[in-house]
Amino acid sequence: MKVPAHGPSATAINSAFRSCRRPLLGVGAFSCVINLLMLTGPFFMLQVYDRVLASRSVPTLVALLVLAAVLYAFQGLLDLIRARILVGVGMRLDANLRRLAFDLMSGLALRRGADGNSQQPLRDLDQIRQFVSGQGPIAMFDLPWVPLYLGLLFVFHPLLGLVGLGGIVVLCGFMLVTEFSTKAPQREVAKRSVTRNALADTYSRNIEAIGALGMGEALRRRWEQAHDAYLADNRKATYVSGDLVASSKSFRFLLQSLMLAAGAFLVIGGEASGGVMIAASIISSRALAPVELAIANWRGFVAARQGYARLVALAREIPASAAPMPLPAPVARLDVAALAVAAPGQPRPIIAGITFNVAAGSAVGVIGTSGSGKSTLARGLVGAWPGSKGSVRLDGAAIEQWDRDALGRHIGYLPQDVVLFDGTVAENIARFQPDPEPAAIIAAATRAGVHDLILRLPNGYDTRLGEGGAALSGGERQRVALARALYGEPFLIVLDEPNSNLDAAGETALTQAIRWARETGRVVVVIAHRPSALAAVDLVLMLADGKQQAFGPRAEVLGRVLKQPVAA
Repeated sequence: MKVPAHGPSATAINSAFRSCRRPLLGVGAFSCVINLLMLTGPFFMLQVYDRVLASRSVPTLVALLVLAAVLYAFQGLLDLIRARILVGVGMRLDANLRRLAFDLMSGLALRRGADGNSQQPLRDLDQIRQFVSGQGPIAMFDLPWVPLYLGLLFVFHPLLGLVGLGGIVVLCGFMLVTEFSTKAPQREVAKRSVTRNALADTYSRNIEAIGALGMGEALRRRWEQAHDAYLADNRKATYVSGDLVASSKSFRFLLQSLMLAAGAFLVIGGEASGGVMIAASIISSRALAPVELAIANWRGFVAARQGYARLVALAREIPASAAPMPLPAPVARLDVAALAVAAPGQPRPIIAGITFNVAAGSAVGVIGTSGSGKSTLARGLVGAWPGSKGSVRLDGAAIEQWDRDALGRHIGYLPQDVVLFDGTVAENIARFQPDPEPAAIIAAATRAGVHDLILRLPNGYDTRLGEGGAALSGGERQRVALARALYGEPFLIVLDEPNSNLDAAGETALTQAIRWARETGRVVVVIAHRPSALAAVDLVLMLADGKQQAFGPRAEVLGRVLKQPVAA
């Protein structure tokens, strides 16, 4: 499965496979000994028929039986070790590639949108691990030993060798047919699986709205249609693979009988012994076993090969960058220059030409009608959606020059669609950092005005929220998310409609949090629909149709928009 790779991510994939060379060499060595030990059965039968039965020697029979038992035990032990080594190889590949696969999934979601396809890198890694840990590689390591068994058949008699050679050629033909017949169906199965999983994920994430609007049956039918299409392609791929496996197995049984018949013919003609006849039948069966095993596991091999190719192709598309040099914490200003941002997977920018500068201690209110690009600007400022043009700079450094995790410590972000994660309130506020300072968590909650609310929960800060923060109301989720945005006292705080679910007390807490940020020398950007969110800002940016219409002091811009004086 060697595919040329370029860039750090693709190189990491090849490096992960290269790191498995030593254990795979060990598997090859074990396979060498195992295949030599496979000759125990044929030679035991040869000796029994040609020596023990002729001499009627019970001691010879016992000695041969003990020797065969020891060799079989040794063979079984090596077979067990070989299988476990392959499981270890699969686990090593997973350990080396899991972080890369997760990063590729994240990059894919940012570039193309968070749909069912974004999880494909993780599924591809599963396919590779499952194949490497299974019987497929064993067949590949055993295939090179087929000529040894075939050579022994020719040593016994050329006719036996020709029968065995003919059988191998026919089974290799089955293998080629399997390759060309399963590739396209397997690819279609992968595509159908993505569509089906995306629909199921959408259904599960929006189950409340779906139930309330009576859309359950209609969406269930859509999912069933996608599921039926997936099953149809999966059935086709399974039928093709299964038919070829059954055919190859039947042919192997037939060939074994043909080998016995050929051996019997030679025995009748006085050209071979009975022991040769039995040994040739066993050897021919062993010679064909790796080919049959390869056919049986060919579907998994195709899936793993396609998964590997997709990972490498995606690694080229989303290359990993080298770790940037750490930068000092921003303390002075936010500069946005000619910024253009498009939605993931879309070529046309939603906003373009956005330019403004904000010094520490200021708060910008972003206003505009629905669809003017306010939330897109928020995503662009924090780097959630990469800018297609222009730049966002903190103290002169473009956000692309930062390591993502390091940058995240200096950014507080409250998205319009609040998302909390399955965990405790404290874990959510602390952004799931290991061993966070309790004082920092409480400080963030206090600044967001949610400390007393949290204490009223069943287990306080240790209350488990469930997926999506289902244990809280909409306003409570928004205030906990505000505390998360304030955690660690970040320099740039971007709040997208932070008061959409807040009551009067919540709006008061929000205004106080913005004032705290300004007083402590931070930059706040507030996306607002309701005027109350602008109470603590000193600057206003107005957007319309993705373009910047005005930027300046709050009283000046609002006065121009509202055509009347506004209190500063």
